[in-house]
Amino acid sequence: MAAVTRAPAPPAPAAPQQKPPRKRGRLTPYWLLLPGILWLVVFFALPMIYQASTSVQTGSLEEGYKVTWHFVTYWDALSEYWPQFVRSVLYAASATILCLLLGYPLAYLLAFRAGRWRNLLLILVIAPFFTSFLIRTLAWKTILADGGPLVGALNALHVLDVTSWLGWTSGDRVLATPLAVVCGLTYNFLPFMILPLYTSLERIDARLHEAAGDLYARPVTTFRKVTFPLSMPGVVSGTLLTFIPAAGDYVNADLLGSTDTRMVGNVIQTQFLRILDYPTAAALSFILMAAILAMVTVYIRRSGTEDLV
Repeated sequence: MAAVTRAPAPPAPAAPQQKPPRKRGRLTPYWLLLPGILWLVVFFALPMIYQASTSVQTGSLEEGYKVTWHFVTYWDALSEYWPQFVRSVLYAASATILCLLLGYPLAYLLAFRAGRWRNLLLILVIAPFFTSFLIRTLAWKTILADGGPLVGALNALHVLDVTSWLGWTSGDRVLATPLAVVCGLTYNFLPFMILPLYTSLERIDARLHEAAGDLYARPVTTFRKVTFPLSMPGVVSGTLLTFIPAAGDYVNADLLGSTDTRMVGNVIQTQFLRILDYPTAAALSFILMAAILAMVTVYIRRSGTEDLV
């Protein structure tokens, strides 16, 4: 029986060779980044370099300043103005904690309970931004005025007795005290806390709450085990957006405080615009920036949150 021979299969068609991407296409992302990079270089990097050189200069405004690498300016500035640094951190931390305590319930309401009123409430949250920062701060001078209804209510409830004992107020007065400065900081930076918290809470799947209820978890347990851990990115983002500008603020301490409540921002503003001691002002600015950067780095690592979006 003759063996059946099969004809060889025709060769498979060669796959079309893909053309390598054009060099112009590979450079497109970098061209798109160019405007942002130029903006950062011109308005951030160059001013930082200029201020760094100013901080190590010596001389006077009449004779001119020269770069002499006088790093002792940093030590002199820190040793003289360390109380203002400590006060700035204390006030900013207090305002951040108050913003978190006030902002979290409101953000929770916006995310889960607002319903059709959500858009209106969001507009009310950001509405203060339509007014000047200076005007909003000046308004608190009227709110906290001596003999006003708020101060009268605090006196009637003996709240000022407690705050006076803590050193946050002076007698029956709220203006020109640490409490007034912290209230101004809390009010002005509260939206920076609410919006990140709302964004983070809104992303939580409502079915997780239902699952916790099916497992017989109480509302407090659901919040502690489910809601709050999932909202940590918003908590971290909100605290950073509140603490960083509050630590360098000087408007609230200038308008609502006194000479005993001056923050490091007030010292920098005075050194730059009144005393005209530019090296000391630049050194104070870099010390403040380094201190905030160190605290923020430690805080982010301790919080265990890398997703800050």
